Amino acid sequence: MKKPTTSASEASTLISKRIAELGDWRGETLGRMRALIRAADPDVVEEWKWENPVWSHDGIICTGESYKKAVKLTFAKGASLKDPKRLFNSSLDGNVRRAIDIHEGETVDAEAFKALVREAAAVNTGGKAKKAKPRS
Repeated sequence: MKKPTTSASEASTLISKRIAELGDWRGETLGRMRALIRAADPDVVEEWKWENPVWSHDGIICTGESYKKAVKLTFAKGASLKDPKRLFNSSLDGNVRRAIDIHEGETVDAEAFKALVREAAAVNTGGKAKKAKPRS
């Protein structure tokens, strides 16, 4: 039996709830990364799949998982993305996915991360990465 799909507003609520439930550095980190994703791609769609946040734009950009010692952002097509700042530090052996594991006390270069998000969206749409439009 197929599970019912979650609307974008329901997914956003579930993501906010997850961030609040974590209540520690993992929630802060997931919240920061969510904000960077949304800033990088104003057209991103928030989804809830596999009991985790998922950000999509014509296909999955990345998922956000939280573990006891890390927040993991797994890029669905990470192996095809340029990563000049070497943000990817996990799942490097696979042919498709790549991930960023963030541990307590670590921060991710915001501009480099946003560039990865834009590039992932561009790969999904078959185009080139766009610069984020300033939000009003």
